[in-house]
Amino acid sequence: MPDSFQNGTGSALGKALAVLEVLLEEPLPLSLGDIAARTDLPRQTVHRMVKQLEENALLRRDPGGDSYSVGPRMIDLGMQAISASTRVAPVRRVLHNLVARMGETCNLGVLARDEVIYVERVECDWPLRIQYGVGSRVPLHATGIGKLLLAHLPARERRRLLRVLPLTQLTERTITDPARLEEELTTIRRRGYAANDRENTPGLIGLAVPIRNPKGKVIAGLAVHAPEARLSLSRALENLPLLNEAAGELANYFAEDLEGLQAMTQGDNDVLRHDDKEGYENDLA
Repeated sequence: MPDSFQNGTGSALGKALAVLEVLLEEPLPLSLGDIAARTDLPRQTVHRMVKQLEENALLRRDPGGDSYSVGPRMIDLGMQAISASTRVAPVRRVLHNLVARMGETCNLGVLARDEVIYVERVECDWPLRIQYGVGSRVPLHATGIGKLLLAHLPARERRRLLRVLPLTQLTERTITDPARLEEELTTIRRRGYAANDRENTPGLIGLAVPIRNPKGKVIAGLAVHAPEARLSLSRALENLPLLNEAAGELANYFAEDLEGLQAMTQGDNDVLRHDDKEGYENDLA
């Protein structure tokens, strides 16, 4: 049972939170019996809690099974909490400073199922710019952050996504062949950054670097993007040290929050397994 709720499961709220926490800590869906064992709650109580949470979209039942994982409303609440925390924490200041030094829009994104969600974004002052709000979703295969996060997924999850992702042709430069995309992801892992060379929007380039937790796991991406006419990809690469410096600051400020959000969104993928670590390490070899 999670330590944070050992003394707080007397109320209905405490029991519901205990159920949610064990599901957030486990990368695979859990059965009612598993949840009961991990929360030290009676199975009948767990059944009642799970039913109420499912009715409110905080949990969802696996298709064709009796296991549960976090639901879409829980993920949305997590996104809103992260967005709120960036407004009051030093995170937004780091992004503002980065935009001031680079002169172009910067954004912070995490993986959510088969898309990237922007959890924070600071716009540049140029009149010509692409405007996305916090909470906007962009494709994985055609954006800097998307390819970066794909590249650092465990091998089994990455390959599954490459099998099911709609690799839509968005521009003439979009990578739509899974084998070619896999080669690109291998390159990204080795060089430490991802580039978007007019692959999502004609004339728009982007550059993304990873944000890691203390154990080195990639939990989010930080990116800059701009019209190529104003910032070429080669010039953007000159700012790579600035991006990496800012990514390190952001990791220090709220890596724990981002990791919690990633646990929710990856739990929604229903595919992460403990033995994926070996596959990921083999990718880096």
